[in-house]
Amino acid sequence: MARMHARKKGKSSSRRPFLTENPKWVPLGKTEIEELIVKIAADGNTSAMIGLILRDQHGIPNVKLATGKSVTQILKEKGIMSKLPEDMGALLKKVISLNSYLKHNPRDLHNTRNLHLLEAKIRRLERYYKNKGVIPDTWKYSLDRAELELSR
Repeated sequence: MARMHARKKGKSSSRRPFLTENPKWVPLGKTEIEELIVKIAADGNTSAMIGLILRDQHGIPNVKLATGKSVTQILKEKGIMSKLPEDMGALLKKVISLNSYLKHNPRDLHNTRNLHLLEAKIRRLERYYKNKGVIPDTWKYSLDRAELELSR
């Protein structure tokens, strides 16, 4: 499939091996993994980063196979999950940094276009998450609101 904002084709990627149960060589049990996830989240890491840390540093290849729940489900149960989804938060951070750059460099037309493309992505995600019920229907994207959401 083609890319939306570039004239390039897509890129194929590798797939995770099909497994139905947790490997026997995983060193930690279910409750230990959940405690570790809470501890790593307390340091300010996102759910994707938590999965990478568990895989690379603790030898847990798949949290869902080990615990029966995903990292985000565990964080929601413990009440640690942020109000905004992770991908929306990352896009908002990009928009804020790009906007501060454009305040100092207003004639940079390439990055002005990139700002418009990022805002379009945010609006598409906003519509998707409103339909899914992840964010409230009253939530509306604006640069001021993005700065406010990320300052929390």
